[in-house]
Amino acid sequence: MSKMTPYVYVFPCMLLLGIFVYIPLVANFYYSLFSFSALSPMKLFVGMQNFRTLFADSVVGTALINNLWYCVISVAVQVFLALVIAALLEDRLISRISTVLRTTYFLPVLISMTVVALLFSFVYHPKIGLINAALKAFGMKNPPAWTGDPKTAIFSSIIMSQWHSTGYTTMLFIVTIQGISADLYEAAEIDGAGRLQRFFHITVPQVREMMFVTMVTTITGAFLVFNDVYILTQGGPGNASTTLAVYMYRNAFNLDKMGYASAIAVLMLIICMALALIQNKAFRSGKED
Repeated sequence: MSKMTPYVYVFPCMLLLGIFVYIPLVANFYYSLFSFSALSPMKLFVGMQNFRTLFADSVVGTALINNLWYCVISVAVQVFLALVIAALLEDRLISRISTVLRTTYFLPVLISMTVVALLFSFVYHPKIGLINAALKAFGMKNPPAWTGDPKTAIFSSIIMSQWHSTGYTTMLFIVTIQGISADLYEAAEIDGAGRLQRFFHITVPQVREMMFVTMVTTITGAFLVFNDVYILTQGGPGNASTTLAVYMYRNAFNLDKMGYASAIAVLMLIICMALALIQNKAFRSGKED
C-alpha cells in the first residue's frame, strides 16, 4: 500500500468540508467587516463597527435571552427527561407495551417541522384552539393568546419544539441502554440496589458519552433554532420571540444588511463553539475514568 493511499480516501471528505464548511466560515467572518447589501456593487469596509452595533443592539439581547430559554428547557426535556423516559421504557415492568410507547414517542420526529408549526398554530389559536377551548371548559374566562402574547410566545415555540424532538434523543438513549451489559444490573440487584440506585449508579455512568452527544446537539440546536420560531410566530409579537437565527435572517433578507447579518452569524458560531468546548471539558468525552 502506498503512503498516499490514506490521503486519497480522506481527500474527498476534506474537499467537501472545505467547500461547504471552512471556506464559508472564513468568508462569513470577512463579510462581517463590511457594510453592504445583497446587490451592492461595492462593499464598504467598517472594521469592527458591525460588532460594536451588535453588542449595543437591544434586540440581540432579547434574542439571546430567548435562545437561553430554549437551551435550558431543551436540555431539561430532551436530555434529562428523555434519559428518564428511555430508562422507564427499558424497564421489565412495561416490557409488554414498550414497543408501542417507543413508536408513539418517536412519531412526532417523523413529521416535518413546517407541518408541526402549522398544526400548533391551530392548537394555540386564541379562539378556536384546542388549548383555549379546554381552558374555557374548565372555567377560565380569559385564556392566554399564546403566540400573540409577548409573555408566552417564546414558550409556545419551545413547548412545540420539545414535543417534536424529544422522541429522537429518547431513542438514542434507548439504543445506548440496550448496549449495557445485563450482568451489571443483575449484580446490583443481587446486592440489594433498587431501581433508582441502578439508574444513577449504572445507567447514568454508562450513557455518559451519549449524554455528551445529545447535550452538544441540543444546546447547539437551541442557539441555531430558526424554523420553529419563524414559522410559528415569525419572531413576534414585536421581537418577543425573536432568536438569533431569526434576527440574522431578518437583517439579511428583510432589511438587506448583509454585513450585520454576518456579524450575528459570527456571534452564533462563537457561542456554539464555546459551549461545545465547555461541555467537552465537563464530560471529559473520550477519556476513560
